[in-house]
Parts: sequence; C-alpha cells; structure tokens
Amino acid sequence: MRTSTSGRVGQYAALLAYLVFLAFPFLWLVSTAFKSPRELGSLHPTWIPRDPTLDNFRQAFDEQPLLRAAGNSLLAALAAAVIAVLIATPLAYVMARHRTRLAKAATGWVVVSQAFPLVLVIIPLFLVLKNLRLINSLVGLVMVYVVWALPFALWMLVGYVRAVPAELEEAAAVDGAGRLRTLVSVTAPLLAPGIVATALFAFITAWNEFFFALVLLKTADKQTLPVVLTHFIGAEGVADLGPLAAAAFLATLPSLVIFAIIQRRITGGMLTGAVKS
Repeated sequence: MRTSTSGRVGQYAALLAYLVFLAFPFLWLVSTAFKSPRELGSLHPTWIPRDPTLDNFRQAFDEQPLLRAAGNSLLAALAAAVIAVLIATPLAYVMARHRTRLAKAATGWVVVSQAFPLVLVIIPLFLVLKNLRLINSLVGLVMVYVVWALPFALWMLVGYVRAVPAELEEAAAVDGAGRLRTLVSVTAPLLAPGIVATALFAFITAWNEFFFALVLLKTADKQTLPVVLTHFIGAEGVADLGPLAAAAFLATLPSLVIFAIIQRRITGGMLTGAVKS
C-alpha cells in the first residue's frame, strides 16, 4: 500500500514539474508583455510587473501590420485544415477498413514522411511552386500546408476509424441500409469528434508555421503572423522586447483556446464511441 502511494506521489510530482516547465515560458512572456521599458531594462527582473502598462500592445500594432498578418495566417490555416481533412477522411476509412499491402505501404509512407527535415524539401518545393507561379501566394502556401499536414491527419483519422466497431456498419447493412447511408448515418457521427480534433491540429500546425512562410512569401502584404513577429528584431539582432512579447502573446492565444477545445473534443469522442459500441 505504501509503495503504491509513494509511486503515485512520485508520478504527480513529475507531472507537476513538467507542467511548471511548460508554463514557465508562457508566464514569463505574459509578464514581459505588460512591463514598462524601464522595468524591462532592470538588472533585477520580477515575475509580476510593478507598473503594468498596455503601451507594448499599442506600440506593437503601430509598428507592424499585425491584423493583416493575422488575417493571412487565419485564411491559410483554415483552408489548409479543411482541405487536409476532406482528403484524409476517405483515405483513412479505406486504410482502416481494408488492410491490404497498399494500405500498409501508405501507413509506412506516413511514418517515413514525418522524419524528413524541412531543409531537405524546401529547395525542390520552391522550384515547383516557382514553375506554377505560386511564389508569394497564399494559394501556394496553403498547398504546402495541406501536403505537410496530410500524413499526420491521415494517421490520426485511421486510429479514429479503427475505433469505430465494424459490427455497427454490418448491422446497418443487415437492416437494409445502403453503403452511403451507413457511412452518413452510422460512421460519420462517431467520427465527427476525431475529424474536428484532426482539423484543429492541422489548423494549429499551419497557424504556428514559420519556415515555409518565410521562404515562400516575399511581400509584406502576404506575410503571416509568425513572419511578422521577426520584424521586431533589428538588423543587429537587438529585439524590441516589449512589443515583441505583446505581439507574441496575442499570437499564442488562438493556439491555447484551440488546444482547450481539442481536449474536450477528444474526451467527448472517446465517451461517444464507448457508449455507442
């Protein structure tokens, strides 16, 4: 009994330490965003700003087109998430229900594709988009995001499809339901939480992506939010720390909100599958 209790205490302590490790950068970012320039230059930094100010936020919006950049990021991320899910959902269903050699090969491709670093693909990718005249275009960026998110979306959805009992579809077929009606009335409702979670993960990946956007987008009116954040760093590497922290804090908020939604959707999907199976 004591050994079990000690092990559980150790697990909770490790989890708490991990949460502190994750929360520290964000809490420091929030603190920095509300500090005055004098306090930012202090030799004795504090967690809580002594004289909180919103000047960093005003300066950030005055110096850089954050709203336009956020709009570009939102458009690219939404389009990439929707397209990736529309492509991945039927493919995942086929791979999960028909475990052929081709399906196994596709699964292997999904795993291997995640091992390639971005640097290896950026040059051929740039040349392909240049030939298609899609450099400095949000359409070209969306295409890249879809291709990059597709393997992970496919891998996630295959797991969700396999969690749906095939016996439910067989029972619907016995009752006289056609293939399309079975998919729409039986399978789709059970897959809905997984589809939403996959779309949200794809959205967050595209929202936070920096490298592709930096290389493929040239003019200021097309740049996404992560690229615009780099403009707060001068040519000599000196960062305008207050406005940078304020802008980074605003850019982080959508990801935090979406992760909270993902957690609820994943939990809801697991419970729904358990009840209906």
